[in-house]
Amino acid sequence: MKALCFDRFGAADVLEYRDLPDPQPGAGEMLVRTRAIGLNFADVYRRQGKYHLQGSPPWILGYEAAGVVEALGEGVSGFAAGDRVGFADVKFANAELVVVPEDRAIPLPDSVSFETAAGLLLQGLTAHYLTQDSHEVLLGETVLVHAAAGGVGLLLVQMATALGGRVLALTSSEIKGEAAEEAGAESVALYSEDWVIAALRFSRGVGVDVVYDSVGSTLEDSFQATRTGGHVVFYGMAGGDPKPVDPRMLMDTSKTLTGGDLWNVLTSAQERRGRAHQLFDWMESGQLNLNPPTTFPLARGAAAHRLLESRKSTGKIVLIP
Repeated sequence: MKALCFDRFGAADVLEYRDLPDPQPGAGEMLVRTRAIGLNFADVYRRQGKYHLQGSPPWILGYEAAGVVEALGEGVSGFAAGDRVGFADVKFANAELVVVPEDRAIPLPDSVSFETAAGLLLQGLTAHYLTQDSHEVLLGETVLVHAAAGGVGLLLVQMATALGGRVLALTSSEIKGEAAEEAGAESVALYSEDWVIAALRFSRGVGVDVVYDSVGSTLEDSFQATRTGGHVVFYGMAGGDPKPVDPRMLMDTSKTLTGGDLWNVLTSAQERRGRAHQLFDWMESGQLNLNPPTTFPLARGAAAHRLLESRKSTGKIVLIP
């Protein structure tokens, strides 16, 4: 099979598209031929050596894809060859063939394309638990969404708005701000301005109810933008590690900090499939819209990584084997 892999950590140039042995499914596993693969910032962090990687080189990135079941391992009974499936938490996804444990496979409705599934699942499931579990957005709440024109950001804006929240979108450019407004944001602030002041103005001087922070280095300012008794949800560090949070500040202001990680939520087949099919239902009813992803051939994965790191992309980047 062909795979996008690397032997050393570094910039996107370390990525190579080359032949590797076909993997074989074991008991309780299936072999999936990928048709579309989601690219995420976690792939960049692993390529750079910031996240732990299992095994030894050559390493294959990726955890999210969609495709067709090609072969079944012993004991697999819920799927058959030819079934359309997606997954959001299976390693080595940047390849033509991926071994997928049965409990991590998510059946795809015929109405959901491979590109849509690969562009929706990981980020959609992330936005789902952020707005349902980490902080359940309530009617009338003020919500500040960082990186609001990114893949998770655009979905967060839509979900928070659908739940009755008033969303202030934080973006790096006016063009990205327009994308966030089209997704339902009531107002937009730019990182180049004093966005803490913008958040206070948006919340009539008291601070927003909740901030969804995926940047990390902005965490201190996120607390400044939050009202007394408010909530900051920290779920990413695209802009670098945050400064340590003073617990005395939390006590004095009655503010809450919640960490969020999708892997702590996707703990069973029922969780994966139930949450995913709610996303599919929202798309079918028009409550959730996914912009067409930016696509690259898997062979040009390095170029896709460069675009993602440039922060010039809007929405999802998908690799096509």
